[in-house]
Amino acid sequence: MLTQKQIWEFEDKYFAPYAMKSYNTRGRVYVEKEHPYRSVYQRDRDRIIHSAAFRRLEYKTQVFVNHEGDYYRTRLTHSLEVAQIARTIAAALRLNIDLVEAIALAHDLGHTPFGHSGEEALDELMAKHGGFNHNLHGLRVVDLLEERYPDFPGLNLSWELREGIVKHATKFDRTVRIKGFSSAEQPTLESQIVDIADEIAYDNHDLDDGLTSGLIKESELEKLDIWQEIYEGVSKKYSAIEEQMRKYLMIRSLINMQVTDLIEETEKRIKGLKIRASSDARKIRGRTVIFSKRLLSLRNPLRDFLSQRLYRHYRVVRMSNKAKHFIQELFRVYMDKPYGLPSHIQKNIPLYGVRRVICDYIAGMTDRYALDEYKKLFDPYEKV
Repeated sequence: MLTQKQIWEFEDKYFAPYAMKSYNTRGRVYVEKEHPYRSVYQRDRDRIIHSAAFRRLEYKTQVFVNHEGDYYRTRLTHSLEVAQIARTIAAALRLNIDLVEAIALAHDLGHTPFGHSGEEALDELMAKHGGFNHNLHGLRVVDLLEERYPDFPGLNLSWELREGIVKHATKFDRTVRIKGFSSAEQPTLESQIVDIADEIAYDNHDLDDGLTSGLIKESELEKLDIWQEIYEGVSKKYSAIEEQMRKYLMIRSLINMQVTDLIEETEKRIKGLKIRASSDARKIRGRTVIFSKRLLSLRNPLRDFLSQRLYRHYRVVRMSNKAKHFIQELFRVYMDKPYGLPSHIQKNIPLYGVRRVICDYIAGMTDRYALDEYKKLFDPYEKV
């Protein structure tokens, strides 16, 4: 049987000096005897996979509301795609793959139903009561709201994984400060990898969904240098393939281009900055895991395109407006009559206050559950 000591020896032998070694963890909030044949980060990953919040990601969406179609990405498929991309990058840089995978699988646990429009609605409703931020809520989920262990609240995850959740940073994330996590320190290199893997997955898979839905046309993408560069490479190798297959190859090639560039540029920075330990990366001003200037110059116009042509498409805007309406009305009804909440939700009111408990309840809903709850409360012919 593989022992903890052998796991540590393996990490010392095969991981880079600047990787986050499991024996250097800052530990858990509640002291536990560690598992005999799983590292602290392997155990974290398994706790996330078995959590209720992780399973609910199957019916939480990013851009398209769940009932719009079965093909489109959900938070669950997105999290798996982020984990796959992040593991590839971490392996190439000889970082701690277990920590990377755990952070990737946990990074969206705090998201609401209906994508970012759901978060906006809750943030507005909670504006005078601490607001709502999906990273902070993700930490709240794993620290308090998951109820799976008799000896402590939450999942009692490692400090490094919890830091990866609260310091998760992409264009959709707002910087937050929280006690116990220094805003002056950079997160681990493993955490930084997940942040970029999230962006890679988000952009390219939203592009895929946008093309599949017909909200954006391939002819519109021809003006972008990055699309032209990939198109020429795919067309040269495969002169006669059907359109659907070419789209798959284009998306795959876009992801591969970005992952390769990120690995090469990050390796250069690690050497140039003389990072020799995980703690060194924390002291660097700015992120260590970054793209090259050339790749950024190609990538940014694509991201601007998605922002203008997909996220602001009138159908997406209509879906977002409907979603915000659902959440606002659910919140209003629950505030008016909190005793209409399920009993297992009501029990938390003395601990956290009625408004925060309602916020927690709605944030934990899937798209489907929120729509069903709306029907039960407002459709006179729907059973309650």
